[in-house]
Amino acid sequence: MTLTAAPPRSTSAPTRRDAAVDVARAWCLTVVVALHALMVGVSVTAGTPVLQNALEHWSGFGAVTWFVQVMPLFFLLGGFSGIQQWERARGRGVRYGEHLAGRLRRLLVPALAALLAAVMVLAALRVAGVGEELVAAAGFRLSQPLWFLAVYVLCTVALPALVAAHRRRPVVTIGALAAAVVTVDAVRSATGVDAVGLANLAFVWLLVQQLGFVLASPRAAAWRPRRAALLAVAAFGTLAMLCLTGAYSADLYANLNPPTGALVLLGVGQLALFSLARPWLVRAASVRIVGRYVSALNRRAMTMYSWHMLVLVLSAGALLLLGGESLPAPLSEQWWLTRPLWLAWVAVAVALVAMAAGRWEAGPAEGWRIAGRGRALASAVAAAGGVVLILVQGSTLAGWVGGSALVLGALALLREQSVPSAALTLTATVREA
Repeated sequence: MTLTAAPPRSTSAPTRRDAAVDVARAWCLTVVVALHALMVGVSVTAGTPVLQNALEHWSGFGAVTWFVQVMPLFFLLGGFSGIQQWERARGRGVRYGEHLAGRLRRLLVPALAALLAAVMVLAALRVAGVGEELVAAAGFRLSQPLWFLAVYVLCTVALPALVAAHRRRPVVTIGALAAAVVTVDAVRSATGVDAVGLANLAFVWLLVQQLGFVLASPRAAAWRPRRAALLAVAAFGTLAMLCLTGAYSADLYANLNPPTGALVLLGVGQLALFSLARPWLVRAASVRIVGRYVSALNRRAMTMYSWHMLVLVLSAGALLLLGGESLPAPLSEQWWLTRPLWLAWVAVAVALVAMAAGRWEAGPAEGWRIAGRGRALASAVAAAGGVVLILVQGSTLAGWVGGSALVLGALALLREQSVPSAALTLTATVREA
């Protein structure tokens, strides 16, 4: 997926968008926000506020994940768009450093605003005397979706090299990445050391991105429905067999952290289904209301992704303040009956926050440098390091402050002048708090 925000300056000229990809991307973002909203479980137990993942205890969640685990499709669409953007940029003579810097800006500007806002919220909760455990839980929940940003930065850095490898030897490149994924899974299973699986944060998502290159090829565009259907059956059939034998968990979200080869098979199946659905997606995009919805989401996709978890945590806090012990227990019948109203509120709140944050993102166009390779790579390392710090120490305010500072530094590397004044103001306020 190409998550976009209004950039200070784009290195790419406007091009004709792929309507099917836009619809699929909007659908994926909708599923992610809705699913995270359903995971919010707030209640008061023995007078103590509790913030938990409600779906974690739902027996039906494993089966549902086969329909709502859309992260492979995200990375497929990212590979599809990424290879086209890079080759257009090369055709205009844009160098690697400039191209990488442009994509980093589109990722990091909206993310930085959300990170600093999260720091402010967590600091305010501490100052207000909210319990340490509840603040830690809020910080942890806020940090969870950020893994995507770190991995997507990695995929963005590696994309030009992998495009070159794909052009030379596509089968060998995909085979090598697949072998790496299988090896990591096998070693992890044999040793019982889950940390080994963290290597697949790179191999799994780089491989799925590579499948996006396949999707962008003229050959894939010419696939007959029968071929795509057979590929879908083979991919989902193999995945089901491996889950039944215990090689992978049938809960496809359990295969996300750390990622496993199950997500690669899911990605192959989703590639085939997308190929089958492509004509219908294009027709759906021509419907006015659908087209407007898709356009709005794609225009602020990274903004919505960056801010939606903060909206959810703040909304959960408001429920605790207003509802208290009258809140229905997560997964109870009354809880399920109130979910449509909750989802409607989340949709409105996320949209309003994205509109407001978009004004900050669309700040002055001047001040951004044309970065060389070294400066752009240093920016990527700083950004990924900041996100990893928050993922590891997200339950502490110090972890959020340190991680946000690294992301701020990553953007500073891409500027001729100082970092955005709004970011400096927020940082100073955090320091005082």
